Amino acid sequence: MKTNIRVSRKKPESLTSQIREQLSSMIDSGTLAAGSFLPSERELANSLKVARNVVRGAYEQLMTVGSIQSEGRKGRKVRAASARKKSTRTSKKK
Repeated sequence: MKTNIRVSRKKPESLTSQIREQLSSMIDSGTLAAGSFLPSERELANSLKVARNVVRGAYEQLMTVGSIQSEGRKGRKVRAASARKKSTRTSKKK
């Protein structure tokens, strides 16, 4: 899967934040459709020339807000908008 994510070490935001924000906007705009799989941590880290834990942090933050979900060994995929709304509603109650 080809993503148009760009990171800059000159920006004040962390690399993790830059990746998370770009993925989040791609999900919200529909560029990354519900049910589509994201690149593996290693694949995205290599293409962006960043450490794998940077990508992992971005993915974990997106999982926390309910934008993506883990499918085990298959990888991580974009959740449907209705599933994201349910997920954020239940997490706010806690």
